[in-house]
This record gives sequence, structure tokens and C-alpha cells, in this order.
Amino acid sequence: MYKVYGVLRSRGFRVMWALEELGQPYEMIEAGPHSEAIYAVNASGKIPALEVDGAILTDSTAIMTYLADNHSGLAAPAGTLERAKQDAMTQWALDEVDSVLWSATKHMAVLPEDRRVPDVVESCKWEFTNSIERLAKDFKGPLLTGENFAIADIIFVHCLGWARSIGISDLPDNLRAYAREVRARPAFQAVMAHAE
Repeated sequence: MYKVYGVLRSRGFRVMWALEELGQPYEMIEAGPHSEAIYAVNASGKIPALEVDGAILTDSTAIMTYLADNHSGLAAPAGTLERAKQDAMTQWALDEVDSVLWSATKHMAVLPEDRRVPDVVESCKWEFTNSIERLAKDFKGPLLTGENFAIADIIFVHCLGWARSIGISDLPDNLRAYAREVRARPAFQAVMAHAE
């Protein structure tokens, strides 16, 4: 059984979602960032971490990629054009959405108050909206890379929830409908049940 170290309101949600999608059992070990519990397995103090046969994997995307390859799901086979397209979309979600939200979050609540720059938050909101609008113009659906649910969908929909939680919630209709469909997936709902 896998052990996921982290908290639900973090990128750990993505790892749990991937495990649910793949039908793999796991145990959630409550460990906040920079807590004793996470330092015990990850010297950086960052979450999430995944314990696999005594080894520790870090970074939510690296963990999900390992799980996808190990359990033949959430990603096309390595070396295929479909995989390259999925990986490109994953990198887009990380570069254009996740990183922008992390910058905004740091300047809203994570950095010491004397290091926060409110203008950075406003710039991040503009950048997020701009990226979403560009995606909406090209979005063909039903999922980010076509017909197959992939890691990019997990990252992107998780980010949309994150954006809403920090006050960025205006989505074009086609992406709002896409997000609603993805959130209705049983695996997403199973992870949400952990919050109750």
C-alpha cells in the first residue's frame, strides 16, 4: 500500500486523486509543510511525498507520472506522440497556471508580511486570466488532450479549485463545463470525501 504524506488542501490532493483514478490503495499520513512528520521523510520539508517500498518520492507531478507509468493509466505510453502531447499539456498547466497561483499565494499568505508585494498578486491574477482565455479559445474537449483523462487534467482542475480559493474564479463557459464534468468523476469525489 502506498503512503501519501501531506494534507488535503495541497498538491497532495493530486496524488490521492491519481491513486483513486488508478484504483490503488493508499494511506494518507497527515503532514503539513515543514512539519516534523514531513521532515522525517523529506529533508526539504515540502509536501506531498509518496512512500513506495521504503523509498520516498517527492513532487506531485513526478509522483503522478511514476504512478501512471507503473499502473498503465493517466498517461499514454512513453515515446508516443499522444504521450508527448499529454506531457506538453502537463507542462503548460504547471508553467502557466500552477506557478502563477503559487506566486500569488506566496504574496498573499506564505511569505513574511514585510516580503509580500500586493502588485505581484494583481499581476498573477492577470496572467492566470490571460492563460485561461487562450486555452478556452483552443479547447476542443472533452478533456485537455482529447478523449483520455490524463495527469494534465488532474493538475489543471486542482488548480482551478485553488484559483477559486484565492479569489480568481471567472472561467469561460466551456472550461467551466469541463471542470464540472471532471469534478463529477468518482475518483475526485472519493478524495473530496476525505475532507468530510
